[in-house]
Amino acid sequence: MSSVPDRFELRIEPLGWSCEAPVDSFLWRSARKAGLRLPSSCLNGTCRACMCRLHSGQVAYRVQWPGVSVDERAEGWILPCVAKPLSDVVLHVPGALLV
Repeated sequence: MSSVPDRFELRIEPLGWSCEAPVDSFLWRSARKAGLRLPSSCLNGTCRACMCRLHSGQVAYRVQWPGVSVDERAEGWILPCVAKPLSDVVLHVPGALLV
């Protein structure tokens, strides 16, 4: 019998930096807690300041339709401020900084 994990790995490229991402926490918050600053402004999925590319993994949104168009979603763009991990996740965030 397998159990459902309560956390996954979040990796930020091009820094090659990783941290734990609890399933009940937004990716932006998990990164911030671990000492990484991702671009942000509103933190509610509307301003798009945090928009970055999902290289691998799956996410779920807290809002039914965050500020990402259908075409952008198809190209792999996500909003980590309102996205929770459903698996290990690799994001490409050129503006990420270690704090």
